[in-house]
Amino acid sequence: MTERNYVPGACNIGQAEIARRLQFGWIGVAVTIIVAAALFVTRVPPAWRLVLFLPAAVGAVGLLQGYLRFCADFGMRGVFNFGPDVGKTDAVEQAEFRRKDRRKAAAIVIWTVVIGVVVGVGSLLAG
Repeated sequence: MTERNYVPGACNIGQAEIARRLQFGWIGVAVTIIVAAALFVTRVPPAWRLVLFLPAAVGAVGLLQGYLRFCADFGMRGVFNFGPDVGKTDAVEQAEFRRKDRRKAAAIVIWTVVIGVVVGVGSLLAG
């Protein structure tokens, strides 16, 4: 993957940040699968399957941010990072750019919640 530059509302993280979010996302997916298997095997009451919302949302937010090359938290805070140090940020100076970033961040949060709800409710209805 080549290093990219900040693009308002489209790309606010570089390689190191992307890798961290993808790792976080895949861990969330793995936890979702493991917890789902445990819930189905132990035959707990179906309502307990709604807890799958949380690890599914964790997986979703990580994968969405990684694949979209955009950190929702950074977008809300008006910062970006393309350096090798995870978490080290630079400020977005232009107000219009910060507005675009907040809109993108809000969309990621909404999709994260939708995915979590679909997984949780889907598991509840799965029988």
